[in-house]
Amino acid sequence: MFEVGKVYRRRDIHDELGGQRQGGISTPSGQPFLLLFTGEAGRQYGYVDGWTEDGVFLYTGEGQQGDMEFTRGNRAIRDHAADGRDLHLFRNVGKGCVEYVGWMVCTGHEVREGTDGCGGRRKVIVFELTPWVAR
Repeated sequence: MFEVGKVYRRRDIHDELGGQRQGGISTPSGQPFLLLFTGEAGRQYGYVDGWTEDGVFLYTGEGQQGDMEFTRGNRAIRDHAADGRDLHLFRNVGKGCVEYVGWMVCTGHEVREGTDGCGGRRKVIVFELTPWVAR
């Protein structure tokens, strides 16, 4: 479907596959996958994503104000395997373009203390995403 390291126009992805065009979690209706988007712009809203030394990608859930909850996109990520949906991770590279990072699996999550875009304290869901490996 996607090629690791290849850059795509986000608009083209949504034109072909559907899903929300804004935000980090896109749940295309009727599709067997979710599209996750990460990038530096999210830091201003308290989203801090990135790789651990163990090769796990920590991905901040959705919700800009107040405590994050397991609704909408957050629930979709948490339950993706049980729902039979794959996770595909992209990194924003600018001017509406995203680079495909890879096919991921949610292997857990934590609820951490964090801040929202206004500096207020809140509970933040951080998902542990591991690259999918064929067995």
